[in-house]
Amino acid sequence: MYTRQGIRDVLENNQLAPKKKFGQNFLVNQQIVQAILHRANPAPEDTIIELGVGLGSMTIPLAARVKKVIGIEIDSGLVRWHAEEHDLPDNVTLIHEDLLKSDFPLLAAQNGGRLKIIANLPYSISNPLLFKLLDNKDIMDSAVLMLQKEVAERLIAAPSTKAYGVLSVLLGACTTVESLMKIGPEQFHPRPKVDSLVVKITFNPLPKQLKQLPDYDMKLLKALVKGAFGQRRKTLLNSLHATGIKNLGKDEVRQVLAEAGLAESRRPDQLTVAEYINLSRIYGEK
Repeated sequence: MYTRQGIRDVLENNQLAPKKKFGQNFLVNQQIVQAILHRANPAPEDTIIELGVGLGSMTIPLAARVKKVIGIEIDSGLVRWHAEEHDLPDNVTLIHEDLLKSDFPLLAAQNGGRLKIIANLPYSISNPLLFKLLDNKDIMDSAVLMLQKEVAERLIAAPSTKAYGVLSVLLGACTTVESLMKIGPEQFHPRPKVDSLVVKITFNPLPKQLKQLPDYDMKLLKALVKGAFGQRRKTLLNSLHATGIKNLGKDEVRQVLAEAGLAESRRPDQLTVAEYINLSRIYGEK
């Protein structure tokens, strides 16, 4: 694990630099890394997919805890540096790839089942990755992610709060999200301008309360929720009518809301996850 000065030296001596386009922020505190791994609690028999290897500050101690680590790193300079240094343990496989283009189903098939992910994410790709995880929910076990605090708070927000939104509902429909620890800017090089929050998203096993929810079409639920929150200040009737889903007229949307037992004057951010799922089920029957 490199200190802040050590990271500067490695980057300078190898013609590397934190790339703004990749949103790179390297952890500088080994105690923070160990605290994250302690809370993530990977098992010795696990294969972990690490998204964003960086200088290996998380990779190396993670490899000491698990059977195998598959690291995905977009920065060709860092991939080259690791190859030259031979610093990664034998149970680490490093892949030079854009994680947003990674074939998660293939990774799952190659590694014997559902994916377990750990990532110190560039803040700029947090939302696309979260939607990618949702698109692959059936092959996901868990994801421990370091996110910008404001983004992470959206994942655990309750209805009728400012942070409650699309990801709150979609993740709430198929996962449990747990806040693990807050990390300040001083723990990174370069220092971000915001606090970070580490969360654990568990897809499998589903808690009892989620198993009791009716079946739903994730594609339809996503379209419905995105459409509703796209005009979150409007009434539910108007926001849903504006989405154009199923080409329903306003009176037809009014009927759907009546069947769902929802007042048309409610706002999109006032509905619970269960209410959205029920609403999507009724839409699906139209």
